[in-house]
Amino acid sequence: MKLPVASKDGSLTLPLSHTASLRLQLPSLPPHSIPRSLSWRPSVKGNISLSNNPYHKPLSRVMAMSARINDESVVESPAKALRRILEMPGVHQGPACFDALSAKLVERAGFLYCFTSGFSISAARLALPDTGYMSYGEMLDQGQLITQSVSIPVIGDGDNGYGNAMNVKRTVKGYIRAGFAGIILEDQVSPKACGHTQGRKVVSREEAVLRIKAAVDARKESGSDIVIVARTDSRQAVSLSESLRRARAFADAGADVLFIDALASKDEMEAFCKISPKVPKMANMLEGGGKTPILNPLELEEMGFKIVAYPLSLVGVSIRAMQDALLAIKGGRLPSPGTLPTFAEMKELLGFNSYYEEERKYASAVSQPSIKVDSSITSLQRRVEDDKEKGQGSQGPAVEVITPEIYRSYDDDGSRGPFSGIWSRRLRVKITGRDGFERLDVRIPAGFLEGLTNIVPALGGVNIKELMDDAAGEVGGKQLLDFVDGMGDRIEVFLE
Repeated sequence: MKLPVASKDGSLTLPLSHTASLRLQLPSLPPHSIPRSLSWRPSVKGNISLSNNPYHKPLSRVMAMSARINDESVVESPAKALRRILEMPGVHQGPACFDALSAKLVERAGFLYCFTSGFSISAARLALPDTGYMSYGEMLDQGQLITQSVSIPVIGDGDNGYGNAMNVKRTVKGYIRAGFAGIILEDQVSPKACGHTQGRKVVSREEAVLRIKAAVDARKESGSDIVIVARTDSRQAVSLSESLRRARAFADAGADVLFIDALASKDEMEAFCKISPKVPKMANMLEGGGKTPILNPLELEEMGFKIVAYPLSLVGVSIRAMQDALLAIKGGRLPSPGTLPTFAEMKELLGFNSYYEEERKYASAVSQPSIKVDSSITSLQRRVEDDKEKGQGSQGPAVEVITPEIYRSYDDDGSRGPFSGIWSRRLRVKITGRDGFERLDVRIPAGFLEGLTNIVPALGGVNIKELMDDAAGEVGGKQLLDFVDGMGDRIEVFLE
């Protein structure tokens, strides 16, 4: 069955006269713009027309496609999906992940693919710098966890191949088995240095080219089509002209994508894009202050780049968020609600809901715990019936129910007092950071004092009830507390 191709205007017309069901996936479109899958059956007549998202250029062909025809499944490999991305017009952004969770977040954000970052993995897994500490086995293990957690293609950081050309072949074959769609191989010596840092040294141009040839041979021997991204660090280690010569030689050796790290200006980036024009180019936007100018996707596209990596964004914001959360906890409070997902959101992200739904399919009568209903209610009914038979009557002990209205009118000793209106008042808790920014501003019913200490544990030792008792009679509210905690943050509590 011949699959249709997108037209030049970006629309896709699919005939529905076949006696098979077909599902098309278009990862080139944001997940919330249109349905990611279409299906039809023989009862449907006519055509379906699917237009491309206006924020993307028209598709020249279908991005990724899986078809089920006569019960025979055709599944596209991650490498083939990545190759389709490389064939699409425009530049394509790929944030760098460092574990399964960060990769899943990249996918849920609607990106078509992602990178793994050796810098970030070394930081997250070892809390050590990216200076050659990470071994081939550790990178492969982390990479396999990442590729198994997502359905988008993942380009793996293969460092320098972890040795000579024979090691490169083993690395490429291992990355293929781990499910990577692509692999980045660089020409640094061992131990390697992190990009955009001091002390980088490269092997000879001949040895660097042989590494790429070994990677191409490993791909052929594996029957794979993994995308080989050839990187050179010779711009900083030697010169711009040497890096351009190496990039051209990598293309001739069979590399699918070319990457010169640490280009120092727009002119250098433009010069790079002019060599081997038919081979896609990769840009590296090192956040926080690298050697390469930070450009927006449109500027990169105009220069001729095809894919762009953002290596530090996710690990960087994770570090900052954890530091802020630890400061809050150390100061006797919880992280700001705006920075913390709800427990329900975290469960949904991690798949608890889908797990429970699927788990029910495999639940058996034996595995279901039996529930005994006659524990308390039935025993109580039996006692009532026994009392009736003994002639003790049907009246039980008197039970007094205290309602907010009662609590509003009387104090603990039964007399009215200034604290009796607590249920109609509100407490406002405001926390201003030592940097002057507002960290918290919430209001809770004044009667729920335990809720207050849950929000700000540092107030657990303060007799808020006594303070409210003194201020309850004042009209218009009153400030109960105003102090600076041990972390330098100002905490204010008001009775409104």
